[in-house]
Amino acid sequence: MRTRRVALFVTCLVDLMRPRIGFAAIRALEAAGCEVVVPEGQTCCGQPALNSGDRDHAVALAQQTIAALEPYEAVVVPSGSCAGTIRCHYPELFEHDAAWLPRAQAVAGRTFEIMAWLDEVCGWKPEGVRVDAKATYHDSCSGLRELGIKAQPRRLLKNVEGLSFAPLAGEETCCGFGGTFCVKYPAISNAIVGEKADAIDATGADLLLAGDLGCLMNMAGKLNRKGSKVRAYHAIELIAGMGDGPAIGEEG
Repeated sequence: MRTRRVALFVTCLVDLMRPRIGFAAIRALEAAGCEVVVPEGQTCCGQPALNSGDRDHAVALAQQTIAALEPYEAVVVPSGSCAGTIRCHYPELFEHDAAWLPRAQAVAGRTFEIMAWLDEVCGWKPEGVRVDAKATYHDSCSGLRELGIKAQPRRLLKNVEGLSFAPLAGEETCCGFGGTFCVKYPAISNAIVGEKADAIDATGADLLLAGDLGCLMNMAGKLNRKGSKVRAYHAIELIAGMGDGPAIGEEG
């Protein structure tokens, strides 16, 4: 089997808030036969600036990201929203820039959300991983709507021994995070995540899984404040055999 040399785009939240997701990503990618490089030049992908209408900063961050990632065969991201920004919005940002558009398109075409990469490109599945628990799954908006991430994490998680699933009512409904939305409209965001937390609790699941740390932090915080015992993990943590550590919000 040919070894694929891939760049891991860690993302700001993973780097600052929960680095173990990045280490889980590396473990899973190496198990799938990939050589993983973490380019030092990476920073924010520019999504918050883009979503806030700050086009100049979004362009500057996109140019820096493209320059850091373009030497690699593929770019893998443990976040549907950041991967969606690179794949879907970078070409839009440089639509009228003859010098940067082809570079943006090339990097966009080689960028993958991690579970889509493992499942669809590598054809890999976890082996010898066991988690005795019942889980429910939230489909994050950008991953689902921009990249079609739906079946891939479920196919991978089906191979985790001992893990069963409870369906989540409104699994495709936004959790209320929405990047800067939760800052601009906190009351609306809190109402949305309140409904989401009630739906999660109603499943009777032990674990909440998803593919975006921003959404997971939002839901885990609400679950904790309402006294729920449901514990939240990024799906790649379980897939990589790292589901035995502290859940999101339990560190420290």
